[in-house]
Amino acid sequence: MRETLPSAIEDYEQIPFQEFTQKAYLNYSMYVILDRALPHIADGLKPVQRRIVYSMSQLGLASTAKFKKSARTVGDVLGKFHPHGDTACYEAMVLLAQPFSLRYPLVDGQGNWGDPNDPKSFAAMRYTESRLSQYADIFLSEVDQGTSDWVPNFDGTLNEPKLLPARLPNILLNGSAGIAVGMATNILPHNLREVAKALIHLIDNENTSLDQICKFIKGPDFPTEAEIITPRSEIKDIYKTGLGRVKMRAKFHVEDSEIIFTALPHHASTEKIYEQIASQMEAKKLPMVSDIRDESDHEDPTRLVVIPRSNRIDLNALTDHLFATTDLEKSYSFNMNMIGINGRPQVKNLVEILTEWLEYRAETVRKKLNFKLEKILKRLHILEGFLIAFLNMDEVIKIIRRSDHPKKDLIKAFSITELQATAILEIRLRQLAKLEEIKIKSEQKDLNSQKKELERILGKEKAFKKYIKEEIKSDAKKYGDKRRSPIKKRKEAEKFSVTDVMDIQPVTIILSKNGWIRSAKGHDINPEAVKFKSGDSLLGHLRTKSDKPIIFLDNTGRSYMLFSHTLPSARSNGEPLTGHLSIQANAHIKFMLSGENNNHFLIGSSRGYGFILKFEDLLTNYKNGKAVVTLKENHELLNPEAVIDLEKDYIAAITSKGRLLIFKLNQLPNLKKGQGNKIISIPKRELKPPVPETLNFIKILPPNANIFIYSGRHYLKLNPGNQKDYTGMRGHRGKKLPRGYQNVDRVEIVPI
Repeated sequence: MRETLPSAIEDYEQIPFQEFTQKAYLNYSMYVILDRALPHIADGLKPVQRRIVYSMSQLGLASTAKFKKSARTVGDVLGKFHPHGDTACYEAMVLLAQPFSLRYPLVDGQGNWGDPNDPKSFAAMRYTESRLSQYADIFLSEVDQGTSDWVPNFDGTLNEPKLLPARLPNILLNGSAGIAVGMATNILPHNLREVAKALIHLIDNENTSLDQICKFIKGPDFPTEAEIITPRSEIKDIYKTGLGRVKMRAKFHVEDSEIIFTALPHHASTEKIYEQIASQMEAKKLPMVSDIRDESDHEDPTRLVVIPRSNRIDLNALTDHLFATTDLEKSYSFNMNMIGINGRPQVKNLVEILTEWLEYRAETVRKKLNFKLEKILKRLHILEGFLIAFLNMDEVIKIIRRSDHPKKDLIKAFSITELQATAILEIRLRQLAKLEEIKIKSEQKDLNSQKKELERILGKEKAFKKYIKEEIKSDAKKYGDKRRSPIKKRKEAEKFSVTDVMDIQPVTIILSKNGWIRSAKGHDINPEAVKFKSGDSLLGHLRTKSDKPIIFLDNTGRSYMLFSHTLPSARSNGEPLTGHLSIQANAHIKFMLSGENNNHFLIGSSRGYGFILKFEDLLTNYKNGKAVVTLKENHELLNPEAVIDLEKDYIAAITSKGRLLIFKLNQLPNLKKGQGNKIISIPKRELKPPVPETLNFIKILPPNANIFIYSGRHYLKLNPGNQKDYTGMRGHRGKKLPRGYQNVDRVEIVPI
């Protein structure tokens, strides 16, 4: 056994594991990109969608046919073209049928196919029935006219079209969404008539600009009457790059002092919006709203009523808040990533999409016309044979009756081709006798006329372009409709501030060393007297007002934000701050700040660097905070100092080796984040172990104030006159304090 095992292993191909995994991942990635997730620019369909449409056409499920069970269609798709899960296939089919999901549905459904509030609530495929929509004809009307390249199906028993010959750019009309490996796509739908006009203009003007195209294509057009509020300039930028975001806002009107929403953004749910508003009411964040009702029914699919508490409520401010805090306003990513004619995925701009699709359409039309021409030429050739047969009727009948090889004898006797001979033999003798020269020549005349017209269209570029334009105009008239999503200019929605929904009162925030936090009403509380859990003690406190945001700074230089109304009462032991904020495992809160947005603070580090920032630059809505101060290893954040006067104030900086430097505050830069500039110079030799020198204190020093420097039981008082000895320029070394005061424990600034 031990001897045979190695030889058995040697029989298999051996490759390095890394090489195997790389190839496997690459193959999988390309499969997902090309065969699952991304649509093709030609027909705007993914493979599963293309197979559903084609399979339904093969089942005879045209728009005029009777409905058939969806399970029949899904079974046909899986069995013949798409050997994957039936659930996934049916969900793809449902998406093609939902008028609230697709701008121009490809499937006409009967039964429960879901609703806007819950698109996934559709019935099982054994209960629903379906057929193709009229719009689906744009994919199928030319599929058997030599326009498609055919490829074997998964088991090689059948052929399927590689692409469908779409008569319109479905890639823009219905859009597409999908996630591949390393890339994604999200193409928003557009209005058919607008796109058709742009195509016609582009045919007539090949070098047209995006500005001219945007005169026809105003923007996306969703299957909802909600408003698109993205400015036209931004929409134009999206069309220029193929990337961006588009905002939609619910449509509403005021009736008897009630706000009634009648159209929601694409894929927004009245149920979810109802819950969002109700939760705000429960949290007492909407005291001006007394009630909310969902009155949606079959007659009014969307009717959401918000009832204000009184007639004095500013309805514009209320609706703005609702837009900013609920799905009444939604944002949609725009990523026009697709597989091009060259078979490669690429993000394309609007002009590139239209131009490339027109190239594909021109090639398709040329194939179609050549197919028709070949068919006419073949028929003319056969008619020539029929005419010969008519003129030699008796001899033809004689050869057919008596000859053992009538085809060969006919070819020899009348110098006709095999095709002509075959056509003559396939006609019944009774029909052959009825052949009339007039009928044959009449058909020849008609076909020759069609032949000349086709040759004219194919031979002249102008006529060819006109033919394509007429087809587009015809389809636009047949399938087009008015824009559903109006593009409106609206101001940015803003939610209520905390001051609008709560009573303003003084509060004291208490933070323990173990990171437990609580909020006490009033400023008269003594933080030192507050009880803590065993092993815990006071880290710091902050006196502020309930409407002011509280900023927390950790030892890594990140800032976090909370409001006092979200914190537990001081009557309890509080709650861990980590329950409110996502603080890194190696980090801990060091300082708390509060103030107005335009207040300034001095920020510094023990390395001797610092800068001035506004309080608003510390604000953040992210639970994991944001980086504000850049700190290197072993450097600590110093206690931030509130700035009184940017122009008149000074900075007093003291190092661990007793060096003091005083300089004008305006010598430091105003930054939003970073390391800042050098406050005091600390030579490299002083930074070396065992006891490296650090900046220990930075204080804001008004022009008329004394500095009290404490060292043990003693203190040194520096009045404005004595301070001049230590005054210099930012970044200088500073001057040593007198002996006995170089080991500084505490610094106080006392105004005179």
